[in-house]
Amino acid sequence: MLGIDLHETAAALQRELLEFTRLHPRSGECYRQGLEHYLYGAPLHWMQQWSGSYPVYVATAQGARVEDVDGNSYIDFALGDSGAMYGHANPATVKAISNQLAKGSTFMLPTEESLWVGKELARRFGLRYWQLTTSATDANRFVLRLCRMITGRNKMLTFNWNYHGSVDETQVEFDSGRLMVPRQDVYHNGIDHRQTTRLAEFNDIAGLEESLSHGDVACVLTEPVMTNIGMVPPDPCYHKALREMTRRYDVPLIIDETHTISSGPSGYTGKYGLMPDFLVLGKAIGGGIPIAVWGASETMAERIWQARPPFKPGEPINHYGFGGTLAGSALQIVALKATLEEIMTDDNFCRMEKMALRFEAGTNEVIKKHRLPWHVTRIGARAEYLFLDHPPKNGGEAHLGRHALLEAYIHLYLLNRGILLTPFHNMALMCPFVSEADVDRHSLLLDECLFTIKEER
Repeated sequence: MLGIDLHETAAALQRELLEFTRLHPRSGECYRQGLEHYLYGAPLHWMQQWSGSYPVYVATAQGARVEDVDGNSYIDFALGDSGAMYGHANPATVKAISNQLAKGSTFMLPTEESLWVGKELARRFGLRYWQLTTSATDANRFVLRLCRMITGRNKMLTFNWNYHGSVDETQVEFDSGRLMVPRQDVYHNGIDHRQTTRLAEFNDIAGLEESLSHGDVACVLTEPVMTNIGMVPPDPCYHKALREMTRRYDVPLIIDETHTISSGPSGYTGKYGLMPDFLVLGKAIGGGIPIAVWGASETMAERIWQARPPFKPGEPINHYGFGGTLAGSALQIVALKATLEEIMTDDNFCRMEKMALRFEAGTNEVIKKHRLPWHVTRIGARAEYLFLDHPPKNGGEAHLGRHALLEAYIHLYLLNRGILLTPFHNMALMCPFVSEADVDRHSLLLDECLFTIKEER
């Protein structure tokens, strides 16, 4: 069903691994040294999971370009898996961060710039009240705790093959008998997911209602489009049904826009008029500074204050189990202000989407040329190709459109020739600095790559 000769693909991957070693000797030496003191050879184990024999070590990056310690240059469509969505060393964030560092980075006290940021977040995303964290994982954890607090219920509802960071309650999947089980290769961490989580398939309205009907769900946590198993777009009426149903069962709706902010300056939520109770947004909004935000509607804020009134002097100090010493720091605030004010603009998103449209069209031409049963999905400035002949309806179906060997070969072929895709799937993200020539280079190399491994017809 792939349209690919997998025997030849395995052989071709071995050739590319030899070429990778030839092209990256200094990175290889760095990795050998890294193995002495890092658990998996690098500061984060994800860094080791690119398609080469070891990670490429970066020397410098600017805009849409990365250069490694061996002097190899890359067009970067991975962009730190969205952390550098608006380009490496974007001048606006570099200036803001540098200026603030000279004045102090964190005080556990607010700054005047935070007033502009709060007002702009409310204007842009439609929710009145906001808080900062250091990651979207933390933001999701905090909102989950609040939802349990205001509803008195323990379970959250999420979707099969979701990704909301390392939130323990979300590390589940359906097995072949459609029973919820801990996610493969993720230790359950002492949690009995039967007590914390309900699981449904994305786009399954009947399954959603069945899960909510038990009356024990404190919130629904979802992306507006699934993005981490292969992009899964919502059916035309799905979000309307999701919002109506969560209101009917009095279940707060949390939308995680950490990836789908690629849709535009106000994300998928703003572009399509969604109305969540809480919104979470992380990593891309700080120019590489660890940062995330979560917003709450006025109704949710009132419920939170009823359960936990604002602090008054003379009362016992209590953080209620959520917070973060570095959250809301002056450094985060100026990075966020620069991103919102100077980078997340209509003009930049127009250019980014134009490049993504070109990427989508070029990739589709290559797929058609090789008569492959694949498809491309695009969400604003983000595009991905999956080994199915149609967009999947849910995470379970998207999982069937993945193939580890084929992905490894495509990624390594492109990397050895100066193209970086997001390592965990065939996803490309456009920053404001990417050019038409960059996009066309990907199409040319993908064509060459597939020519070597396609089935004889």
